[in-house]
Amino acid sequence: MARSTTRNSSDLQGEARIGSSAKVHGRIAGEGDLTVEGRVEGDIVLRGQLTIAEGGTVAAETVEAEEITVSGVLEGELRVRGPVRALAGSRVRGNVTGGSLALEEGAEFAGRVEIEFELPAELESAPVARGGRR
Repeated sequence: MARSTTRNSSDLQGEARIGSSAKVHGRIAGEGDLTVEGRVEGDIVLRGQLTIAEGGTVAAETVEAEEITVSGVLEGELRVRGPVRALAGSRVRGNVTGGSLALEEGAEFAGRVEIEFELPAELESAPVARGGRR
């Protein structure tokens, strides 16, 4: 018996996948979500979520996205509005600007993190230790 499936165009709009056997060289830009299962060598600029699956690799100078979730390997300067999530077994190398960073146990991260946040009131008035030992 054949099964009928109805989908709105919005269900499919803005979703893309780079399969495990694919290699992409060059800049990727667009609106919507992207999942990388293969290899991308080049900058990525998305208005959506970037997911790098286990076994996937992205090597870029710059990666911009709303959110980034990494199960594979990601190298490059990361500019995000939301969170960067490095899952267990992933490897992230590069600086993170904006958003937030969450590292699961077993994830590797090498880089600098620049995130703006507000301190709780009790920490704002706390004295700041300066200098080293005397």
